[in-house]
Amino acid sequence: MSQEPIVVKIGGSLARSADVLERVLAIVARSPRGVAVVPGGGVFADAVRQAQTMFGFDDLAAHRMAILGMHQTGLMFAAMAPALDTSENLAEIADKVPSGEKLVWLPLNDCENDAALPATWDTTSDAIAARLAERLGRLKVIFLKSRSGGELSSVHALAEERIIDPIAARIIENAGLDFEVIAADEETRLCEILGVSMQVDVPPAPC
Repeated sequence: MSQEPIVVKIGGSLARSADVLERVLAIVARSPRGVAVVPGGGVFADAVRQAQTMFGFDDLAAHRMAILGMHQTGLMFAAMAPALDTSENLAEIADKVPSGEKLVWLPLNDCENDAALPATWDTTSDAIAARLAERLGRLKVIFLKSRSGGELSSVHALAEERIIDPIAARIIENAGLDFEVIAADEETRLCEILGVSMQVDVPPAPC
């Protein structure tokens, strides 16, 4: 199996279940491939949405605050899986991930003033993950979510079903990225992609 590095976006919805998240992070941490992990905003991004409704600040502020929510989720990932380190530097990720390291990207600094990422709620961590894959040399990007894409293979169909966001769909199409959407419970497929034995020592699945 190719050892080319890969981008894995771990959806914020997974962070609502400690059991699921622990299993996913354990698999990622054992990958022989280099992995750039992109965290979703999860409950932290939800808090931004609620605050914007309450206080009425603009989408630019909300966009930056939601990305900071990704930082918080990423720090949580690293605390739960000590084998994963964090990085706020795209150059560092580009240098270390091809050597097999697993880094959780904290993206605010690298996303500032990026015209490919409009400051609206149409831009989610999906788009940020696709953009990272593009910037790292058009790597394959895996979107790990609470549900799979099923039979949908078109990025536009996935965006219409709100499985990925429309900005991610545009970046994937324009950059010609290889991608896959899988559900968190599809552990066999995740292990296959990352080159991890199914004998990996992960916490037991919830009953």
